[in-house]
Amino acid sequence: MALHAARGSAQRALRRAVHALAASLLGLSQLACAAPAVAGAGEGSQERARAQVSDPLGRPGTHEIEWRHDGQRRKALVHVPQGLDPSRPAPLLLAFHGGGGHMQLQAGPHYGLVDKAERAGFIAVFPNGSSRLPGGRLATWNAGNCCGFARDSGADDVGFVRGLVAHLQGRLNIDARRIFATGMSNGGMLAHRLACEAPDLIRAIAAVAGTDGTPGCTPSRPVSVLHIHARDDTHVLFDGGAGPDAFADRRQITPFDAVPATIDRWARRNRCSGPPETVLQVPGARCEARRSCAGGAEVQLCITERGGHSWPGGTTVRRGKAEPSQAISANDVMWDFFERVTGR
Repeated sequence: MALHAARGSAQRALRRAVHALAASLLGLSQLACAAPAVAGAGEGSQERARAQVSDPLGRPGTHEIEWRHDGQRRKALVHVPQGLDPSRPAPLLLAFHGGGGHMQLQAGPHYGLVDKAERAGFIAVFPNGSSRLPGGRLATWNAGNCCGFARDSGADDVGFVRGLVAHLQGRLNIDARRIFATGMSNGGMLAHRLACEAPDLIRAIAAVAGTDGTPGCTPSRPVSVLHIHARDDTHVLFDGGAGPDAFADRRQITPFDAVPATIDRWARRNRCSGPPETVLQVPGARCEARRSCAGGAEVQLCITERGGHSWPGGTTVRRGKAEPSQAISANDVMWDFFERVTGR
């Protein structure tokens, strides 16, 4: 009897201890849940850092995400570099493929943006445009006056980008002051449109081989713009118009704006004063910048003499196309530009 009583007493004591521990843990849980409502910016960053560690998307490597926007199934590739410190907000680069391309192409070795992300320590995102095909190939972007299915169907690509960035900010520790956009051809045109219509989101852009075609562009604040273009481009002609190697079905495109006209418009929008100054001169390429602009913005143009409709520094040559210029690396020039205009 004494043995049974002792056991009963011990069991009751154990149950009381368990209940006390549970109550203590519940109190801690309620405190943790309440904390975000009063947390400062630093604590919010720490919360995102903890979420990134537990979220598979935060692991180093390239991940595919998928969701629905505006009634369409949309996708993107997200590359998180090795060694990224989740406790520190990271810069984000949105990289848009050209018309008729797809996200895997833009994330591929030819463009070298994944390698650049590894070296520079930024998160690279490769969204997929709108396509009639179930696999998302032959996709385009609605950049205003171009191009193809995305333009003709009125795809809300600015809203899509806003939703994508918001989704990523909920899962990764992203520096909201260093969100950038780049793109090739039609993707570069979308970068220009984002600078026009989402300057609250995008700090700076770098468009390659795609001029501005945004109707009624009135950005709410100055945005730094870098434009890179080959003088012998046979798709988006340097002096304006669609070249002989652009889409065979001319209904899919538009008479593209000239490169000098695009730069002059951005200089007016950013209220730049003074003449451009040469900031880079190498055999086969030069860059000139207008730096006396409102809000510390900058407008820069880099011209390669050769390369056709391609990504300078690219590693492969498309069949029947010009070899990419090796006079400059688009990736290096744009990241130097982004770091300079954000004071990094």
